[in-house]
Amino acid sequence: MSTAELLKGAAELFPDEVVTQAHVRHLDLPSGAGRFALITLDNGLDHTKPTTFGPQSLANLDAAITQVEAEAAEGSVVGVGVTGKPFIFAVGADLKGVELLRRHEDALAIGRGGHDVFKRLTALAVPTFAYYNGAAMGGGVEIGLHCRYRTVSAALPAFSLPEVFLGLVPGWGGCTLLPNLIGAERAVSVVIENSLNQNKQLKGAQVHELGIADAIFEGADFLEQSLLWTASVLKGELEVVRPAVDRGEAWDQAVARGRAFADSKVHGAAPAAYRALDIIAAVKDGDLQAGFDAEDRALADLIMGGELRAGIYAFDLVQRRAKRPAGAPDKSLARPVTKVGVVGAGLMASQLALLFLRRLEVPVVLTDIDQERVDKGVGHVRGEIDKLLLKSRINQDKANRLKALVSGVLDKAEGFADADFVIEAVFEEMGVKQQVFAEVEAVAPAHAILATNTSSLSVSEMASKLRHPERVVGFHFFNPVAVLPLLEIVRGERTDDAALATAFGVAKKLRKSAVLVKDAPAFVVNRILTRFMGEIQNVIDEGTPVEVAERAVEPLGLPMSPLVLLELVGPAIGLHVSETLHRAFPDRFTVSENLAAVVKAGKRGFYVYDSGTPELDPEVAALLKQGGTVLTEEQTRERVLEAVAREIGLMLAEGVVAEAQDIDLCLITGAGWPFHLGGITPYLDREGVSERVNGERFLAPGVASVPA
Repeated sequence: MSTAELLKGAAELFPDEVVTQAHVRHLDLPSGAGRFALITLDNGLDHTKPTTFGPQSLANLDAAITQVEAEAAEGSVVGVGVTGKPFIFAVGADLKGVELLRRHEDALAIGRGGHDVFKRLTALAVPTFAYYNGAAMGGGVEIGLHCRYRTVSAALPAFSLPEVFLGLVPGWGGCTLLPNLIGAERAVSVVIENSLNQNKQLKGAQVHELGIADAIFEGADFLEQSLLWTASVLKGELEVVRPAVDRGEAWDQAVARGRAFADSKVHGAAPAAYRALDIIAAVKDGDLQAGFDAEDRALADLIMGGELRAGIYAFDLVQRRAKRPAGAPDKSLARPVTKVGVVGAGLMASQLALLFLRRLEVPVVLTDIDQERVDKGVGHVRGEIDKLLLKSRINQDKANRLKALVSGVLDKAEGFADADFVIEAVFEEMGVKQQVFAEVEAVAPAHAILATNTSSLSVSEMASKLRHPERVVGFHFFNPVAVLPLLEIVRGERTDDAALATAFGVAKKLRKSAVLVKDAPAFVVNRILTRFMGEIQNVIDEGTPVEVAERAVEPLGLPMSPLVLLELVGPAIGLHVSETLHRAFPDRFTVSENLAAVVKAGKRGFYVYDSGTPELDPEVAALLKQGGTVLTEEQTRERVLEAVAREIGLMLAEGVVAEAQDIDLCLITGAGWPFHLGGITPYLDREGVSERVNGERFLAPGVASVPA
C-alpha cells in the first residue's frame, strides 16, 4: 500500500482533524549560497493553537515534499528547510483522532504513514534543515530528527517527546533516531525520565546542550540567523561536527538505567516505557529501518491498549475540563480582589501568602497570635522571593516590589479592614476556625470573601454562626502548594454565587485547576485516599504483612506506596482525617489503633531509610498489633479497589462532584496519580471492578477505553 493510500484510508477515521498546511516558499540564501526551499507548517488558527499531524496534515506535508523533491532532483534548490508558524513548530500527532481507532491495522497505518512521509526528508538529494522556532513535541520533534541539520530558538519554551507520559512510544523516529544522534544515555533521559517526571519540558538552551540542535539563535531574529548559518554550512564555510556515539557498554547501561527508572515510577504496570526502551536497545547497531518497524508495531499495540486511552482522557481533563470547571457560576459575578488577608503565619499559611503574592501581585497581610510567628511567616515569604531572584526566576525590581507588598500584623482590624479576600490556614479544629471567622467578619468589609483551607471539616458548619455565611467558601489547596495544581472549591449550604464566582476567578489567576465540590466530609481527594489507605491499614491490622500490603497496589503504578504517602502527609494528619470520616461514615471508615499508636509514639512514618531504601522501622514493628488473617497480594488489591469503587459510587450518588471526570481530575492534579490510569475510574472500569461493585461502569465505553 502506498503512502497516499495509507493516509487516505486513515483520513476517513479522523473527520474532525484540524488540518495543517505545508506551505513551500523559495528564497535566495545570503552570500550567494543559492536558492532554498522552506516548508512552513501552519494550521491556519491563531498563533497560540498547536500545529498537529493527522492523516490529511501528513498528506499535505507529503505533497510539499514531492514538490521540493522534484526541485532538488533537477538542481533548482540547494537545500530544504522545515519550520513552524510563529511561536509553535509542531506538537505531534492528532491524538483526538487516534483515540477513536478501533482496528489494529488502522493504528499500524498511522505509524507507517508518519514514517513514510518523514523519511522522505532524509532521502532528498539536497541537505535538509529543521528550524525549531517554537514549541516542539512528539512528532514535531521527530520531523526535525529526520533532517540532516537542526537549529533551535533560545526562546523556545517547551520541547519534549511526551509519548511515554501518555501511554505511547515516540513512534515516528524518536526511539530510533534520537539515541543514534545523541547517544542512548541522553536519549533515555529525554524519552523516559523526562516523560515520567510529569512530562518535563526542555528549553531551547537544553536542546542545544544535549546535541539535538547543532546551533542556537535568539528568538527575535531566529529564522534570519538560521538561514545565515544554513548558507555557511552549504558553502562549506562551517562544518558541523558531532561527538561519536558510544555504542558499547554505555548504551546497555543507559537502557538498564531507564528500566530501573521506569520500575520506580510505574512498577511494570504501564507498558509504554518498556516498549520504548526495547526499541532503544535494539537500535544500538544503527539499523534505522528495524527501529522504524519496531516503532510501528509498538504504536499499533499501544494505541489499541487501555493505557493510551486513559492517558489521552487524562490529558483532556487537565487541558480542557480544568479550564472550564463544571458548575462554576457566571464569571461576571466575580468581585475584584485588590488585597488578600491570611490568618495564620505557619508553613501552610506562608506558602499561601507567597502564591497569592506572586500570582495576584496585590498587598498580602498575615496575622497570627504573636509577633514572633508573624515575623517568621513574613520572613519566610521574603526569603522565598530572594530564592526566586537567585535562580533568575524574577528580576531585582520585581523582587523588591513583591517584598514590599507582603506584611504582617497582630491586629486583624488593622490588617483586614480593606481586604477583599481573607483565607484562614489555622489548626484543623472546628471551634478554632469558627472563632477565627467570627473575628474576621467583625473587621473585614461586607463584600470580602472568607475562605477556608480546611482539608476535611464542614464549610457550612464553619459559617453557621456568622451573620453572613453566604460569603464563606472552601478553598482547599494541596501540599506542596506551589507544585500541585488542584484547588477544591467547596460550596457551603449558604454560599452565594458571587462568593463562588470570586473564588473561581481567584483560582484562575493563581493558575490552579479548580473543581467545584459539595460540602461533604473530606471533599474528594482526601476522602478517596483515606478510604484507599484505610483499607490498606485494615488489611495490615488484621494480619497481612506490611510488605505484602504495600506490594499489592504496585500494579497501579502510583507515584508512591500507601505508607510512603502517609509519611509525606504526616501520620497525625492521616489519623485526624480518618477520625473525621469515621464520625461521618462509621460503617466504612475505621480508625486504626496501630496508626494511633504510631502517632502517639511521635513516629513520622512506618519506615527508616538507613540503608538507602525504605525498611520497616523496628520501633514501629514493635508497636503493631496484628490479627491472624493473612491475605495475598491479589486478595489485598481486590479488596482495596472494591472499597475505592464503592466510595466513588457513593460520592457520585451524593453529588459531591458533577461527574466521574471530576474525581479523576482531582486525583491527577491533587494527588499526582499517573496519566496512564486516567485518574482512577478508567482503571476500575478496565479491571471490571466498577461493574462488580456498583453494577455499571463509571465511564461509557469509548471514554478512556477502546470504542465498542
